[in-house]
Amino acid sequence: MDRRRFIAGGAVAGSSVALAAPALAQGMPEIRWRCASSFPRSLDTIFGAGEHVARRVAALTDGKFQIRTFPAGELVPGLEVANAVQAGSVECCHTVSYYFVGKDPTFAFDSAVPFGLNMRQQTAWLEAGGGRELMAEFYGAYNIHGITAGNTGAQMGGWFRREIKTVADLNGLKFRIGGFAGNVMQKLGVVPQQIAGGDIYPALEKGTIDAAEWVGPYDDEKLGFNRVAPYYYYPGWWEGGPSLSYYINKAKWDELPVLYKEALNSACRDATVETIAKYDTLNPQAVRRLVAAGTQLRPFPREVMQACYRAAFELYDETAARNPAFKKVYEHWKAFRETQYQWFRVAENTFDNFVYFMQAQEQRR
Repeated sequence: MDRRRFIAGGAVAGSSVALAAPALAQGMPEIRWRCASSFPRSLDTIFGAGEHVARRVAALTDGKFQIRTFPAGELVPGLEVANAVQAGSVECCHTVSYYFVGKDPTFAFDSAVPFGLNMRQQTAWLEAGGGRELMAEFYGAYNIHGITAGNTGAQMGGWFRREIKTVADLNGLKFRIGGFAGNVMQKLGVVPQQIAGGDIYPALEKGTIDAAEWVGPYDDEKLGFNRVAPYYYYPGWWEGGPSLSYYINKAKWDELPVLYKEALNSACRDATVETIAKYDTLNPQAVRRLVAAGTQLRPFPREVMQACYRAAFELYDETAARNPAFKKVYEHWKAFRETQYQWFRVAENTFDNFVYFMQAQEQRR
């Protein structure tokens, strides 16, 4: 081939590619959405996941699709964002689905239910195990399209002003606790309180509540709970691997071009990976600082855990008996949980327990 013809041809081909991308971008609509977050801006991990989605969407659409993320209370109170999306007063929100169990306890499955799935199992159920399809069917009645957009991993059990030694110590305890777990603990005498993240500290400081759970060491340290409650309990058995949700008004979702839908799906998946990586990196550092500053780390007594476990599954059976939507999702979820537990006991749990045991032995030398 003549070298000059090859170079010229290449130059023409290159210019046509260079012209194609702007032409494509120019052909797409400019869309501006508002996202109401359930979280305060100070929490750079969990609020930051919503901002991450917005940045990625803008980057993937050449700036044509812009989402502005507002912290809890700026557009909508943190616990009312689903109502705003359902009504169409905002296009989307970033939240945790168990905040809305008052509407229907079935919402909880999109995030976490007590003694349920860990982070990997929750992701597997939603993304490959049929959970997302079941939740999409459920969300249809609420004019919501849901996408997973984050996961915190297993959470802590919360901050207590006094020690918990027996089940009797739960009686009358005013405990800020989110989701279905409050209903479980109510069976054991707890008085559950549903309070948005930014309002927990003053309630705990004033003694309006006796205890509060939020996420884990990194976020809890930022909110200052260690300054008003000395006992930090673990594990948060009600949140073994809670997913964060990106809710979109169904009509607004249906209007989006396919490219923008794919950009939003991709951005939410990216935010999920980012939140998991950040929490797993930052929580170990934060818990060391908290303990060094005087926080008293305590495991929940086995007696308390066992009583809560029994109460949880009694509640699930009672709820399934009167709520067909809950029953449909619960039966599928429970069967998936059983197979996951069988597998994780074989490989994951055996590996984890052995290496943790060996590390502990080495540290004692």
